[in-house]
Amino acid sequence: MKVLIVDDEKHVREGIKLLGAWEQNGLTEIYEAGNGEEAIQLIQRLRPEIIFSDMKMPKMDGTQLLEWIKENQPTSKTIVVTGYDDYHYMRKAIHFGSSDYLLKPIDPDILNQTLDKVVKEWKKEEEDRERKTTSSLLINEMKPVYRDRKLTQLMNDNLKEELYEEFGFSKAQNYLVALVRLNRKAIEAFQGDRDLTYFTILNVINEVLHEEECGIAFRYLAQKGEILIVFWKQFAQIEKRLERIFQAIKRTIGVACHISVGMEVTDRKRLIHSYQHAKQVLLNSNILDDEETKVYKQDVLQTPLIKNLFVYSSEIELAIQTGEIRAFKDLITQIVKDYSEGNYFSWGQLLQLENEYLVMSYHWFENYQIPIKVYNLIQYRVDQFFDENGTFQLQGYVKRTVREVAIFLKRVKRKSIQKNNNVIYEIEKYLQANFNRDVKLQEISGHFYISREYISRKFKQEFQVNISDYVVKIRMERAKSLLKNSEMKIYEIATMVGYQDDKYFRKVFKKVEGVTPNEYRELHFQ
Repeated sequence: MKVLIVDDEKHVREGIKLLGAWEQNGLTEIYEAGNGEEAIQLIQRLRPEIIFSDMKMPKMDGTQLLEWIKENQPTSKTIVVTGYDDYHYMRKAIHFGSSDYLLKPIDPDILNQTLDKVVKEWKKEEEDRERKTTSSLLINEMKPVYRDRKLTQLMNDNLKEELYEEFGFSKAQNYLVALVRLNRKAIEAFQGDRDLTYFTILNVINEVLHEEECGIAFRYLAQKGEILIVFWKQFAQIEKRLERIFQAIKRTIGVACHISVGMEVTDRKRLIHSYQHAKQVLLNSNILDDEETKVYKQDVLQTPLIKNLFVYSSEIELAIQTGEIRAFKDLITQIVKDYSEGNYFSWGQLLQLENEYLVMSYHWFENYQIPIKVYNLIQYRVDQFFDENGTFQLQGYVKRTVREVAIFLKRVKRKSIQKNNNVIYEIEKYLQANFNRDVKLQEISGHFYISREYISRKFKQEFQVNISDYVVKIRMERAKSLLKNSEMKIYEIATMVGYQDDKYFRKVFKKVEGVTPNEYRELHFQ
């Protein structure tokens, strides 16, 4: 904190500096001025919290200085120090907000009591100022949110009559609602800051509306990505005005936002019907349309026939079974041709197509036990394929779909390979558990539901020996262990490892190990 001592007598200033308990009160910077004019220059530059001032000074006296401080630096606390016990001066000091009135010569105890009291007052007032500032900022920050909430309630007939004008909404005989859709690219233009996106676009829209005071725009909180405009007059010029708004938004953020017009209604309670009409107009709009301005109007709704992707289920299943992306490319080409017949592809059809595509994808991923990312907002998946002018890039959408299908087929193939490899190792475990009996290839095939030819081929690829040789290897390892660590007869060991004829066992053992069983025992018996 800073303190300024204003007095035309230097020894008075020095006395106050000497007597004050500055550090104890958090006053770390002390400045001096010889008259009111000097004081004003220092106050403007330093903004001191505490100011001591004499009343009689040359150039500008204390009364004039106190008046200036009250007008220009009202947060500072002032203390009058004077040699005149004059009621006139005291009344002036009180009038201009001085905290206390000290007489010269100054009593040290009174000075520091006053200083302590004034510093506490300043701190309390500063806390109040900060709290009010914070509250004011919060209120200003919350105003748009509160307004949007109330106007959203108005759309759904939940706003009291007397609150209309508070939010800039005018009563009228007729109303009309227009819908502005914010897509993913609009939000990305503001580095993903959704609130800033709405704030900027609403400012652009309301600036146009303000010129004629014909309507109001607000964020429709009941639906993500939508701004609504309620018009209450000049309905004949609405399309032209919306075209201006469309161009203004595009010019400001570099991205086009589709706009649709609802029907005119005669009652505030029917605003929701106008909105629903505008929503359906948007869903009916042709996303392949390359018109420069994307403002859509349909006085009489003509809902187009919506095609169903599940009609192609059998063809999709066959394409998956082939495991080749080529089969899918041909199928997707046919689907695109069917869906965009007559160069017409509606926004509603796109959303349904994407939804059905994801449902089918989840089914096939689950069927092959492959993890899949779950998408909450279908609109975000398709928004990326609208260019800056708002025209849908169908080929880009097709390429994305082909790429996703190709990744799926690769994962299916990898899963199949892993599964087959796992089966071969399961067969190995089966052989190890049944090495002491004659396990036929047909038995293995029946047990694992795999063809004998596949088992033979894959087993040799994995272990570099055929199944019969692998079984012999297991038997010989078991026989060697028994020869080294037991006194069992040779014919007993032969039976235990799967040979009923001990002579044949001896022959096989010598062929594999190069010595007879007895010779092996003599060499390794412990």
